[in-house]
Amino acid sequence: MFEGKTIWEIFQIGGFTMYILLLCSLLSVMVFLERIFYYRSLSKTKRPEFMARIRKALNGRSLEDAIRICEKTPAPFSNVVWSGLELHGRSTGEISNAMEREITIETTNLERYTSIVATVGNTAVYIGLFGTVLGIIRAFHDISSAGAGGMSIVIGGVAEALICTATGLFVAIPAVIVFNYFTKKVEHFVTDMELCASELVDLMRVE
Repeated sequence: MFEGKTIWEIFQIGGFTMYILLLCSLLSVMVFLERIFYYRSLSKTKRPEFMARIRKALNGRSLEDAIRICEKTPAPFSNVVWSGLELHGRSTGEISNAMEREITIETTNLERYTSIVATVGNTAVYIGLFGTVLGIIRAFHDISSAGAGGMSIVIGGVAEALICTATGLFVAIPAVIVFNYFTKKVEHFVTDMELCASELVDLMRVE
């Protein structure tokens, strides 16, 4: 049925819903690339190595060195530790609350734009089905207008309409996979932040 047709011609057969799916696909790819580079830039320093340097600075009674380490480390957990060090000398409760607020802020930054990918993953299939339903309606309308043609015309029209469903799945499946990857990545960052906050409270209590 599609022999001799270009990808663009097959794309046009699906109707206007194919353009919506194309937009969804582009949005997913853009968010994926932006988040990948963003997460990679925040993953250069490992938590154990960072906390070892903080512990060494605090054991040496050098709060300034510890703060300087945080400022030079581009990672969510460094901002959490910095928010705690800033309240050095205050009660443990105040320090813990400040770090918890910072964890919330950092988590929000980490989750930015990921809802776009989740929305694409959840809706692309339905957009494709919508296009398929419209295509089937159009196919039966054409058959009724032509007055004849038999089952071959019906099957041909339905097959062309199903392009939308196939495209919707093609867009949705990678989006769901990417969103699950983002979710796991954010959970990893959150775990690191919580461990750093807990360890810093212990260090400052000992101090």
